[in-house]
Amino acid sequence: MRSSPPPIRCKGKAWRCASSRPISSTRKEGASVTDLHPICALGGAAPQSARFGALSLRENPDLALASVAHLRGGQSELPRPGPGLWQQDDGIAAFWTGPDQWMIEGAGLAASDFAATVAARAPGCAVTEQTDGFVAFEITSDSGAAPIRALLEKLVNIDAQGFGPGRATRTGLHHMSIFIIRRAEHHLAVLGMRSAAGTIWHALTQAAARQ
Repeated sequence: MRSSPPPIRCKGKAWRCASSRPISSTRKEGASVTDLHPICALGGAAPQSARFGALSLRENPDLALASVAHLRGGQSELPRPGPGLWQQDDGIAAFWTGPDQWMIEGAGLAASDFAATVAARAPGCAVTEQTDGFVAFEITSDSGAAPIRALLEKLVNIDAQGFGPGRATRTGLHHMSIFIIRRAEHHLAVLGMRSAAGTIWHALTQAAARQ
């Protein structure tokens, strides 16, 4: 019995071989081209979303990520917020992950070579592409900060009252390590490992449903 070929990955979205279903091939110059379909981290062709009262949750497959380590002699034009902080500047955002280390975000840039873009703005720094390793979920409230604060209290062990706009931290969600970012009073982002996307989504929707 012949096994299926391994998944093929691309920036911003995963790709899977259509051999998981009847294979559809296109003849091109005498050869068959396997039909590949883009999928999001939760396994769908389109990002998932859900609404619970004032809260809207959505998968964000378009967020590009790259980690930056500031080496001796390196230079950077990128935002470099301090511990526990998140900063946005000129379409690029960053949050602190350790001494002289940051995660850089590029909204809508997941399909690009984001690491190269970041490296061009941080010569001499160590830059690593992270887009395909993470999943991002955006949570917004149409009733101000209160529903976001209530959700935080259900999800993670942090001071929800003191976790205002511009704050970011690594914390635990069930058995997983995640990043929480407060983008605005009404906007929270959760970043976690792509391999745990389904578990994170389940935890978020279960907590939001208890509002």
